[in-house]
Amino acid sequence: MTNPADARAEALDRLPVREALPELLRALDDRGVAVLCAPPGTGKTTLVPLVLAGLVGGGPVRRVLVAEPRRIAARAAARRMAWLLGERPGGRVGFTVRGERQAGPGTVVEVVTTGVLVQRLQRDQELAGVDVVVLDECHERHLDADTAAAFLLDVRAALRPDLRLIAASATTDAEGWARLLGDGGDGGDGSDGGTDPGDGPGEPAPVVSAPGVSHPVEVVWAPPERPVRPPHGMRVDPALLDHVAAVVRRALREREGDVLCFLPGVGEIARVAGKLGGLTDAEILQVHGRAPAAVQEAVLAGADGGRRRVVLATSVAESSLTVPGVRIVVDCGLAREPRMDHARGLSALTTVRASRAAARQRAGRAGREAPGVVYRCWPEAEDARLPRFPSPEIAGADLTAFALQTACWGDPDATGLALLDPPPAGAMAAARETLTAIGAVDAAGRATERGTRMARLGLHPRLARALIDGAKEVGARRAAEVVALLSEEPPREYGDDLAAAWRTARHGGDPYAARWRQEARRLEHALTAEASARRGRARGGDGPGHGGDLRGGDGPAHSSGGPAHGGGGPAHGGGGPAHGGGGPHGDDAVAGLMAALAFPERVARRRGERAYLMAAGTGAELGDGSRLGGAPWLAVAVADRPVASASARVRLAAVTDEDTVRAAAAALASEGEEVRWADGDVLARRVVRLGAIELVSRPLTDPDPEPVRQALLEGLRREGMGLLRWSAQATAVRQRMAFLHRELGGAWPDVADEALLDRADDWLGTELARARGRADLGRVDAGQALARLMPWATGEAARFAELAPERIEVPSGSRVRVDYGADRPVLAVKLQELFGWQEAPRIAGGRVPLLIHLLSPAGRPAAVTADLASFWKDGYRSVRAELRGRYPKHPWPEDPTTAEPTRRTNTRR
Repeated sequence: MTNPADARAEALDRLPVREALPELLRALDDRGVAVLCAPPGTGKTTLVPLVLAGLVGGGPVRRVLVAEPRRIAARAAARRMAWLLGERPGGRVGFTVRGERQAGPGTVVEVVTTGVLVQRLQRDQELAGVDVVVLDECHERHLDADTAAAFLLDVRAALRPDLRLIAASATTDAEGWARLLGDGGDGGDGSDGGTDPGDGPGEPAPVVSAPGVSHPVEVVWAPPERPVRPPHGMRVDPALLDHVAAVVRRALREREGDVLCFLPGVGEIARVAGKLGGLTDAEILQVHGRAPAAVQEAVLAGADGGRRRVVLATSVAESSLTVPGVRIVVDCGLAREPRMDHARGLSALTTVRASRAAARQRAGRAGREAPGVVYRCWPEAEDARLPRFPSPEIAGADLTAFALQTACWGDPDATGLALLDPPPAGAMAAARETLTAIGAVDAAGRATERGTRMARLGLHPRLARALIDGAKEVGARRAAEVVALLSEEPPREYGDDLAAAWRTARHGGDPYAARWRQEARRLEHALTAEASARRGRARGGDGPGHGGDLRGGDGPAHSSGGPAHGGGGPAHGGGGPAHGGGGPHGDDAVAGLMAALAFPERVARRRGERAYLMAAGTGAELGDGSRLGGAPWLAVAVADRPVASASARVRLAAVTDEDTVRAAAAALASEGEEVRWADGDVLARRVVRLGAIELVSRPLTDPDPEPVRQALLEGLRREGMGLLRWSAQATAVRQRMAFLHRELGGAWPDVADEALLDRADDWLGTELARARGRADLGRVDAGQALARLMPWATGEAARFAELAPERIEVPSGSRVRVDYGADRPVLAVKLQELFGWQEAPRIAGGRVPLLIHLLSPAGRPAAVTADLASFWKDGYRSVRAELRGRYPKHPWPEDPTTAEPTRRTNTRR
C-alpha cells in the first residue's frame, strides 16, 4: 500500500506549475503584482498558495488569502491543500464561506469566497496580517471578483504597497488583467511608497504562464438530428435535454471512464438525471452550488467501488474543481448569466450560448488525467459564431449591492476604481435610486450609517433592509428565518407560497432545509451582534469593532442567481411598519411583511382570477394550481418575465394586506390630482396610489384649468378633430384654406389635424379655456374658430372669397358650389348650363383651372374636362349622341359654343 506521505509528495511533484514558480516569485519581488495563466490541473490553486506561504519549498512564512468565486471551489481548494500537508482544514490551511468557517489562529493559507473578501476589505482596508492575495479564476468575471480586485488595487496604491497581488486565470486572455494590475497596482516593493495612480498608465503587470498537464482531447461533434429551439430566458428546449441524455448513453457505450456532463442549471440537471434513471451500470451524481456538501465531497473524492459515474454539473465544474476519473465530457453548449430588467424591477438568470473560452475549459476536463473525449451537442459550423468570452457580470447584473459596496468604500460612482469594464450608467442610476430609498446612501450617494450596517450583514441591500426593519416588528429570529428563505430561493417542490415554504423548511430534512437553518442562525447572530455593538458604541464603550467579527458570517454581498438580485425600484427607508410594536404575528403575516420590506415595488393587488398588478406597473400571474389565488394582496418575492410575455410569472409570494403594503412600500405612495383624457372624456379626480396601484380616487369638482386644457388636447389627438362641431360650412372653409395652403403657401396656414393641434392656442384658445369635457368640445363651432387662423394681419384674408370662391357663376346664371375636397377643385354642373363657355375659370389668382365635371340632365357625370374648348370640339359629339335619345326634352344643339345656356327643358324654354 502506498504511504500517504509519499502519495502527497508525488502529487506535489506532478504539478506543472512548479516550473513557473521561480518566475512568479521574481515578478512579485520586482513588481508586487502578477498575472498567472495556468490551465486547470497545473496546481495554481493549490501549490502556488502553499509555496507563497512558505509551507512548501522552505520560503519565508507569509499569510496568504486565496479568493475563489464559489463556495464549493473554496472548500475543495482548502481541503486539497490541507491534504497535501497531511492535515485537515482548520489548521495551517483553512477556509471561510458564507455561514461556515474552518480556520484558526495558526491558519497561514485561508481560502475565502470573493464575497467574503469584499466584506473583509470593508472592515479592514489594510488587510492587516495578510501578505499575499490570490484572486483565482478571475477570467470568469464575477462581479465580486472584479470588485475585490478594484478594492485591492486601491489598497496597494494608498495603504499597502507591500501587499502582493496575483490574478490567476485558467485562460490565456491575460492582457486586460495585466494592464489593470499594472496601471492600478504597481506598488513596487514598498521602498518608494508605491506609484501614484494619478501618474498615468503604468507598465503592464508581468504575465507568468505555466505549462498545462492536459492530455489530448478528441472532439466529437454530436448535434441533434433535428433543429432545437434556441433558449429563451430560463427555458431550454426539452428536445435538447433528451438529446443530451442520449449522448451521455452513447458516450458510455463508446468510451471508457467517467462522464462529466455540463448543463446550464439545477432544473436541467434534474431533468437529465430523470432521463438517465434507467442506467444500471453507472452512478448518477449532481453537482451545483445547492448540492449538499457531502455530495460535493463525494464527487471530488472519486469513485471507490469501481462503478462508473455520470456527473451532471453546472459551470461550477468548468475550472475550479477537479473531478477524478473523468475521461468523457458531454457539453450541452449552454450557460446561465444574470440579466436585470430595470424598467420592471425584475432580474433573473438567462440561458445563453456558452462562450468558446468556456467550451475549451469544459473540454479540458476530459484530459486532466489521461487522453479523453468531448462530445459537443452543437454543429461544428456554429462553433466559430460563439462569443469569444463570457459576458462580465457587471454588464448585465443588478448593481444595487455593488453600488452600496463602492459607496461604503468612498467612491459612490465607481469612477475611481480600477475595473476592466465600467458599470453601465443606467444600472448604477437604478441602484442609486434603490439605495437612496432604503436609506443606505444620502443624496450625494455617500453611505449612511444605516447603509454601512446593511453592507456588513453579507446580504443584498434589499434583504438587509428587510432584516433590520423586520426584526423590529417580528423579532430577530423570525426575520432571519424569512430572509434566509429569500436569500436562496427554495426548491420548486416547496411551492410558491412563502409562508408554506417557511413551514416546510422549518420541519424539513432535505439539504436545502439544512442550509436554510444554518443561514438563519448566521443572520440572527449577525443581527444581534451588530445590535450589541451599536449599544456598546452608544454607551461610549469599545464594543466589537466594525460591527464585530461574525466569523463565518461575512458572506458575499452579491448573491449570484438568488432572488436578492430582483429589482431596481425604490423601497421604504424608515423603520418597520406599524404593526403594533413587535406583537405576535402568524407565519403568513410575517412572511408577507418581510417580502414587502425586501421588494416593495413587487407588492401586488388582485385584478383577476390569477392576475395581479405590481406596484412597479408590471402585471403578474400565478401558476396553475397556486394556493395563493384569490388573495386580495400579495408580496411577491420571486418573479420572472418569460420572453414575449407582458406579465411576470410569480415564483414565490406571500399573502399580505393593504395596511402592511402601505407601510412597507410607503416610499412608493403618492397622492395628488389627476386630470387626463380617459374613456372618451376628461377624467378629473384626486388619487391615492402605491406606485402603479390605485388605492383611492375621488372626483374633482373644480380642477385646475390648465390640466383640463391639456387633457382636451390629448382627446383631440387621440380621437381627432371630429370632437368639434363641423357643419358643412365649416368643413368647406377648412377645405378652401387647405387648398390655398397647398397652392399658395406663404401666409395661408396648414390646417391638417397635426398642424391644428400644434396651433391649438391660436384658434381654439378661447374655447379650450372654457371647456370642461367632451360635451363642451362638441359645441365649438369649428368653422368660426378656424377663421382666426386666416392671414388677417397681411390683408390676405380679405381675398379669401376671391382666391378660393365658395361658388362660381356659370353662363346659365346659376351659382354653383366649388368642391375643394379633392386634390383639385371641382365644378360639377349640368352640361347645358355651360353652352357658350370656351374656357374653364381659374382660381387662386389665376393659377389653378377648375376641373369641370359635366353632368347629364339627371345630374350624373357625363364627362370630365379642364379644357372646355377641346371638349366642345372633340368630346361633345359622342356625349350628345349618347344622351339626346335618353333626354329628348333637353336641348342638344349641334354647335354648343353658340347655343344659349339654360337650366330648363325645351318645353319650359
